[in-house]
Amino acid sequence: MSSIKDGNADEKGGGGFVSAILQEQPELYREALERYPDDDAIDPEEERRLVRKLDRRILPLLGICYFFYYVDKTTLSYAAIFGLKSTLGLVGDQYSWLSSSFYFGWLVWAIPSNLLMQRTPPAWYLAFNIFLWGAFLMLQGAANSFAGLLSLRVLSGAFEAIADPAFMLVTSMFYTRAEQPSRIAAWYAWNGIGVAGGGLIGYGIGHISGALEAWRYEFLVVGAFCAAWGLVLAALLPNSPRTVWGFGREERLLMIARMRRNQTGIEQRRINWGQVREAYADYKTWLYTLLGFVGNIPSGGISNFSTLIINGLGFNTLQTDLLGIPQGVLIVIWIGLGALANKHMPENSRTLVCALFMLPTIAGALGFLLAPTNAYVGRLICLYLTGSYQASFVLSLSLITSNTGGQSKKMIVSGMIWFGACVGNIASPFFYKSEQAPSYPLGIGSLLVANCMELALFFVFRYAYKWENARKEKLREEMRASGKDLDSGLNETAFTDMTDSENPNFVYVY
Repeated sequence: MSSIKDGNADEKGGGGFVSAILQEQPELYREALERYPDDDAIDPEEERRLVRKLDRRILPLLGICYFFYYVDKTTLSYAAIFGLKSTLGLVGDQYSWLSSSFYFGWLVWAIPSNLLMQRTPPAWYLAFNIFLWGAFLMLQGAANSFAGLLSLRVLSGAFEAIADPAFMLVTSMFYTRAEQPSRIAAWYAWNGIGVAGGGLIGYGIGHISGALEAWRYEFLVVGAFCAAWGLVLAALLPNSPRTVWGFGREERLLMIARMRRNQTGIEQRRINWGQVREAYADYKTWLYTLLGFVGNIPSGGISNFSTLIINGLGFNTLQTDLLGIPQGVLIVIWIGLGALANKHMPENSRTLVCALFMLPTIAGALGFLLAPTNAYVGRLICLYLTGSYQASFVLSLSLITSNTGGQSKKMIVSGMIWFGACVGNIASPFFYKSEQAPSYPLGIGSLLVANCMELALFFVFRYAYKWENARKEKLREEMRASGKDLDSGLNETAFTDMTDSENPNFVYVY
């Protein structure tokens, strides 16, 4: 295997690298590698200043968007306790179908949307989808039948399908592999803020006195904020290190040069169908898909039924909303602790940290199932404990951003974990049988089984990555024995749009 994707690309640049750069505006990438030929040429303090500036620019935009993203997904849950079921005359499993239908749109559009994002400026494409997602959420407030609301939720899901992959793409474009876990945690933690604040927002909106039923305002108000935030993203979220405004040319060059460490490329607008085929043939893609599935069996149920579970423990509507606050705060704490543990533990401890944070979730699910039905406080605490899986799932997302090379392959792999997540979210509500309310033993049992499978998967990933690295090292030894110089090869392979499988300098992190 050659260390250069295109064997005829042998023009030498000023920094001693082969200029096989397959990125948009390659001359800027070439200038960055000439300006910073290796990591020793980068001033650590200058890099820290740049990263802090990127944090201030990117993380609040993604975080607030993720806040709306979660509040949007729980809007149906809050609408349910303010009269949606009675107004629309929902019976049997119709509420579960409304919960799941959102993900049917997502399921169908996830992969096509990811490939469209590769062909367009990603921040603008994300903003366009966020705006339409908000608009369709507002239209749900005008629904007068089960069928009408079901259709609108399918369309909303299609436009929301790009959110998580886009957040992961933006993170991988601006942050090194070592920085990605904590940055993903930073924007994903707003999920917990959404859980905490969503209750108060839901309760406040539900008590608006107006001409419409209270539940309709849930959709109208949250949808309006989502659509407005789409416009903010279009104006402020950067599309790439090449074009980010508010940063000088030297800062943009440093931004690009430090991405050499990732060996995953930054941007490539042309879809490489060979990489698409490789992504689907790679067993790791299907492991990620399974991870998305088992990781979202808990999420799909808890996001739609947690208010009903808490309400069923004997608390009134206001108390139910207020008790959502500590649930959300704990999610933020779990995610923060996961990021800190990953940062301070030895290198390649991500999968171990993921496994560690699955244990409280498993304990909480067991406690909820086994505790006496009148142990309201104890069962509530157990429900809160189930949120620790969020820390594990956050870190697992960094395994994808850090371990997938080639732009088209990235689009498919990041789409497939959320494809699996869709299937999990579709299936999950059906484990929460209305006749089993309010304790939902089958639903909590499904959470427990999924958590145990997720725990096992992290050890499968750990073994797989170690095995792949051993194969890579053997390949590098063979290449050195044949006279190829790999010591200065990071510049050669950093921006060639090679996949992780093609790139001999690629080392998996785990």
